[in-house]
Amino acid sequence: MTTIAHNLQHVRQRIATACQLAGRSVQDVTLLAVSKTFGPDAVRAAFAAGQRAFGENYIQEGLDKIAALADLPLQWHCIGPIQSNKTRLVAEHFDWAHTIDRLKIAERLSAQRPAALPPLNVCIQVNIDGAPTKSGVLPADALALARATAALPRLALRGLMTIPDSATDFEAARAVHASAKALFDQLNAAGLQLDTLSMGMSADLEAAVAAGSTMVRVGAAIFGARDAG
Repeated sequence: MTTIAHNLQHVRQRIATACQLAGRSVQDVTLLAVSKTFGPDAVRAAFAAGQRAFGENYIQEGLDKIAALADLPLQWHCIGPIQSNKTRLVAEHFDWAHTIDRLKIAERLSAQRPAALPPLNVCIQVNIDGAPTKSGVLPADALALARATAALPRLALRGLMTIPDSATDFEAARAVHASAKALFDQLNAAGLQLDTLSMGMSADLEAAVAAGSTMVRVGAAIFGARDAG
């Protein structure tokens, strides 16, 4: 078994255990393998171990991998910031975009999504803990942005994505994630039909699953530590 395959097995077991402790079905949580800075060979190894969904933070790097791995039936998620001059690339090549934080980006993605492709799956990025260095719409503004995004014809609004600051312990992490779940429930109660709560990474996936995450984004625990540079 390759190291990546072994790591994937371990991460899947962590998710399964977290789901069991939370009284949830493991089928309710999707594992998104974050492959940024790792090459196509690493993605192929993960694919061979059964992984199908991959997240990329850097759009050009993601495009290079999408092209190099076009022979594989992979699902590609853009999980990094999207500038206005990069929306067409995301609209034309990715299956998901997790980082919608303003209407202008959503409108451009919708206008530039090719008609031959299904609608682009998108999440609203929420700055759930108000961290000054983090992207995302503030929770108080999430409903308005979500409603406007859901009305765009070439987008499929799926849910919310969060990247809170690192918490000091499990309970602190769960509390922050729980506030995102509460916002998610609030938006659904307001009439939106969201099914995806993208939160939790290598260090805090258990707390995220306990709070209600439906998609965890795991990189280092699968592919290993990244170069500092």
